[in-house]
Amino acid sequence: MRIDDEACIGCRLCPPYCPMSAISMDRPAKVARIEQDECVECGVCLRSGICPVDAFIEEVHSWPRSVRAAFSNPLLVHKETRVPGRGTEEAKTNEVTGQFRRGFVGVTAEMGRPGVGTRFSDVEKVAQALARVGVVFAQNNPVTYLMTDQTTGKLNSEILDEKVCSAMIESTTPVENLPAVIKELREVASQIDTVFSLTLSTRLEPDGSAPCEKVLKELGVPVYINGKTNVGLGRPLFEEVSA
Repeated sequence: MRIDDEACIGCRLCPPYCPMSAISMDRPAKVARIEQDECVECGVCLRSGICPVDAFIEEVHSWPRSVRAAFSNPLLVHKETRVPGRGTEEAKTNEVTGQFRRGFVGVTAEMGRPGVGTRFSDVEKVAQALARVGVVFAQNNPVTYLMTDQTTGKLNSEILDEKVCSAMIESTTPVENLPAVIKELREVASQIDTVFSLTLSTRLEPDGSAPCEKVLKELGVPVYINGKTNVGLGRPLFEEVSA
């Protein structure tokens, strides 16, 4: 995204609309400018309609900058996953797809947030930390598609400096491997220049308990239970067979 210098009237209305605070006022020229290295191509400034003279210009970028819009603009669809926004259905379809079977836990690291964003160099650090403890990365996930080696979590080196609003690293691991996962993530947390949250997804036991809750409490990890109810609109694509 860029701003037409000749069209901009310096009204100062647009800076608050940028989730990355990438818009500033150029004092000598008295016009708004976008810091290109901080812009994640989310399109919020343009879609806000705040500019009275339509000075925003949306550009189509080539690789590798094109990944910015792919991960940050909720109106775009990832060509690999055919899912808009961050390009992942996450654990929301578990009851239909059976992504997480009993005895396993889905581990999702959501990198970045509006206001801070994340660069893929940090995404790679967390992905590599997860790979070290043997997780299996979700196949239909745009971050996984960017990996050159899923066994190590290595990403395509061409995109490491690119910045996006957020990115989801999805994986699966046995419940008994969760302590090793938490240990690695705690260590890597001090090495990255952004924030990330951890989502754990499991099937509940017949008594309604979550298999990973006891493990997390023993590790001193605060647990915030968020439940989603399947209302029966999805036709199951798998059949769970008891051992």
